[in-house]
Amino acid sequence: MKQIGLLLILLASLLMAFQPARAQSDEPLALVMTADGPIMPPMLEYIRRGIEIAERRDAEVLVIQLNTPGGSVDTMLDIIAEIRASNVPVVVYVAPRNAMAGSAGAMITMAGHASAMAPETIIGASSPISSSGENLDSDARAKATNAIKAAIHDFVAPRGEEALALAYAMIDEAKAATASQALEASLIDFVADDLEDLLQALDGFTVQMNSGPRTLDTSNVRTDELGMSFIEQFLLFLTDPNIAFLLLAIGVQAILIEISSPGGWVAGFIGVVCLTLAVYGMGVLPVNWFGIIFLITAFVLFILDIKAPTHGALTTAGVASFIVGALVLFNSPGVPEFQRVSVPLVVGTGLVIGLLFMIILMFALRAMRVPISAGVESFVGRTGTARTAVAGSGGQVQLGSELWTAESVDGSEPIGKGDRVEVVEVKGLRLKVRKVK
Repeated sequence: MKQIGLLLILLASLLMAFQPARAQSDEPLALVMTADGPIMPPMLEYIRRGIEIAERRDAEVLVIQLNTPGGSVDTMLDIIAEIRASNVPVVVYVAPRNAMAGSAGAMITMAGHASAMAPETIIGASSPISSSGENLDSDARAKATNAIKAAIHDFVAPRGEEALALAYAMIDEAKAATASQALEASLIDFVADDLEDLLQALDGFTVQMNSGPRTLDTSNVRTDELGMSFIEQFLLFLTDPNIAFLLLAIGVQAILIEISSPGGWVAGFIGVVCLTLAVYGMGVLPVNWFGIIFLITAFVLFILDIKAPTHGALTTAGVASFIVGALVLFNSPGVPEFQRVSVPLVVGTGLVIGLLFMIILMFALRAMRVPISAGVESFVGRTGTARTAVAGSGGQVQLGSELWTAESVDGSEPIGKGDRVEVVEVKGLRLKVRKVK
């Protein structure tokens, strides 16, 4: 009985010890995400994961702090579908100050069950472009704009005619609006200075969920940050056009080194990995694949200049083709500024690659001018040591680790044991040597 009593006391003590933790977990949770960057597939996976975690943890609200210049329309539509299907209220908050919800980001902001902007932020400029970054023709543009309008109509229309007109103007005319203008048109619900100000404004606010109206309780809410995972950050990093370009340049260069000097594996492995990562980035970015032709031409010219006696002319043409190809690939007309590759980076990389091939060309030309020497004929001019006295009738000398039969050149000084000798001629398997003074 005494042991049972001690056990009950221990259990009671543990329950009391864990009581504060239980009380803390009963507080409503606001899960906070930071979506900073272009709207690309890694951003979709991040938001999808955040919604799943918010639902699993029964969060009161999920806040997505958004700062994006825009991105893929297909990814935007997938994100909108995830937000509208969420069982947890999703609040899209354009923040911090000077942030923007540009292009696809504007549509995502409107898709939130509640939306807000920080002061000095902007929203809009949502005209669609093609997957290669070019302006659409009239028919394709009409189809794309109508599809986007249809996607946002059902959750923007309840905000009123003025909000719907502003949203349509953002799509048709690439119009942008400040936070105060968006609030005045009822396109957003709040202008909040920071996250704390936003949560105070959300307390008691009613949002329309799939299950019906829901009033938010954020008066005593605790916040929890959910950052991007390493893989999500890495994949988003690969969609940077400058990174994709560098990976492409390094990958092709490494493959060429492997082809020119087969037998190793390091250069080939690096080349394959870089090209694989570059292809992923270019598969997401709005690129013009016609530029690949110029890039292939550039590297063919580099290889030919090593084989042909053009003394750098083909390398110069290759550098020009490389620069043009990269700019066509990434910087076609209509590509948004944030998805363009840096022109100084392209020019600098082209010059570095050209310089590298010029150095290779110089070594190749120097090697072509050196007389070919192989076998025992290459011994002429080498020096060794006499192991015996060497006369016209013969003797022995050592060259490196080899012992050779040798005879002295007619009329040369007598060669004694231990003297340094130089090979003058190779006659069959016998060397003709003379004493080195």
